[in-house]
Amino acid sequence: MTQAPWNESAVNAESVDAVVVGAGPTGLACGIELKRRGVRAVLIEKGCVVNSIYNYPTNMVFFTTPELLEIGDIPMTSLNEKPNRHEALKYYRRVADHYKLDIRQYERVDRITGEDNAFEVSTTDRCGCPHSYRARKIVLASGYYDVANRLDVPGEDLDKVLHYYKEPHPYYNHDVAVIGAKNSAAIAALELFWTGARVTLIHRGASISSKVKYWIKPNIENRIKCGEIPAYFNSRVVEIQQRAIRVATPEGEVTLKNDFVFALIGYRPDLAFLSSLGIALEPATKKPRTNPETLESERAGIYLAGVIVAGMHTNEIFIENGRFHGRAIADSIASRIA
Repeated sequence: MTQAPWNESAVNAESVDAVVVGAGPTGLACGIELKRRGVRAVLIEKGCVVNSIYNYPTNMVFFTTPELLEIGDIPMTSLNEKPNRHEALKYYRRVADHYKLDIRQYERVDRITGEDNAFEVSTTDRCGCPHSYRARKIVLASGYYDVANRLDVPGEDLDKVLHYYKEPHPYYNHDVAVIGAKNSAAIAALELFWTGARVTLIHRGASISSKVKYWIKPNIENRIKCGEIPAYFNSRVVEIQQRAIRVATPEGEVTLKNDFVFALIGYRPDLAFLSSLGIALEPATKKPRTNPETLESERAGIYLAGVIVAGMHTNEIFIENGRFHGRAIADSIASRIA
């Protein structure tokens, strides 16, 4: 009989009631609700706490008001009507400290094996060291910001192509193409233009999205109207080169001088990871099949929280409504491990 290989991390696995994958606002809310019910949980986050918000543009202002971002009954304050990124980061750090949540930052989940009441979660920390957790239940609150939608054109993997926008300064006096016409693209195009970049906006649709924030939309449209930001609508990039891009437009193909490309065309959940866990997805929407009352998936013991519940319809769930998922999930878990 062949002996199984020695797995030191599995032998030394830490035992908990639940592992929450993700420490964004929804993951934190799940951690709070589980702790309130006496369920011992660890939160595993591959980046920093609220990593997606950290990666938002430096000067971003939320569309919503502070009370709609609150979790754990901790009030959020803001100097203005709408909070900014810095205020949100400070708030969620304060909440995590207040509840003394057990958060393992910069630790990536490699695989989840086992079954209900006997899961094993294998991870790797930022130093390359493996860790293992035994958990009765799993909560996936990993969001969708980590997998960018792709253009699927030659040259997309060049270093000059970016799928996230942070701040404009490095692109001063350069030719920059912004692809997309929703909030992130509009904000990036304006900030780059104001900082001295030569910006061109390219979008496959006919106009700036109607969902762009009301204080941003007229500004970007006016910059386009007066020619300060050239825009190609009903157009698409067909190739990215080191010093240029080729764009198919209604009037024919054009080649534009280019130093950097921001492909800001949205993000999606890690559907491959969900599928690898045996979680069934609806064919059309890619929504995971869950119990609507408990948010438990068809794989017993694995729950889903936040935007990943919506599949490809990522505009259906935000912090404002995803933060309440933790209550239903925690109620279900607490009742089943008692």
